[in-house]
Amino acid sequence: MQNKVVVITGATSGIGKALAYEFTAQGAKVVIGARTYDKLVEIAADIKSKGGEIAYVQTDISKEEDCKNLILTAVEMFGKIDILINNAGISMRALFADTQIHVIETLMNVNFWGTVYCTKYALPHILKEKGSVVAVSSIAGLIGLPGRIGYAASKFAINGFMESLRTENLKTGLHVLMAFPGFTASNIRNTALASDGSKQGESPRAEEKMMSAERVAQEIYLAIQKRKNKIILTTQGKSMVLVNKYFPNWLSRKIFQVMAKEPGSPFK
Repeated sequence: MQNKVVVITGATSGIGKALAYEFTAQGAKVVIGARTYDKLVEIAADIKSKGGEIAYVQTDISKEEDCKNLILTAVEMFGKIDILINNAGISMRALFADTQIHVIETLMNVNFWGTVYCTKYALPHILKEKGSVVAVSSIAGLIGLPGRIGYAASKFAINGFMESLRTENLKTGLHVLMAFPGFTASNIRNTALASDGSKQGESPRAEEKMMSAERVAQEIYLAIQKRKNKIILTTQGKSMVLVNKYFPNWLSRKIFQVMAKEPGSPFK
């Protein structure tokens, strides 16, 4: 990855932040985008103190113009883009029957449209380098989870977008990777939206028992290096996908039972 230029969205926490540290440590030039300006400055300063090359752009990926600005800034700063990692995303926890429509619209705007906007403006530059477009999805993008209906819908939509993009570019040299982490220690559950759009607050799951964001970042780094099409992470995630192939009804009941036991679960 020496001197490769990597753009990462949602890079001030969780997997995105870990990806910024991983790629700069490996010699890449990284441009990070996120909404929280102070955290962008803090992370960039820390990475620079470790000898990494990094730039940052305050970015709300639900806004097309912000995505365009992120990509143009990366090209102006470093002259090219080799890799785009669409990582930014938000979750939710509420029953569909109770959820206000604007909550699902928000998830689609951030998770799906943010991926589309960034990819649209980055693609011409990435094609020149025969580089990579990456989307960080979720097991919820392969198996619909109760109480996460807007999140799962947005991740399923990203899958269709990315798979189509891959097929369209079979002869251009473009690499397209879908990463499907299982439950990962991050703040995505703390910032998940409730039925009215307010933030959930405390995570309902034992974060310390999950795969670390740093481990996920390492796996994504290796998958990009090897130009893989897809990676599914965590033993639990792999098991769920396998079981769903042969026993989907049993898995649905099991998922319901397990997630109904979460503190504050919207269903019982």
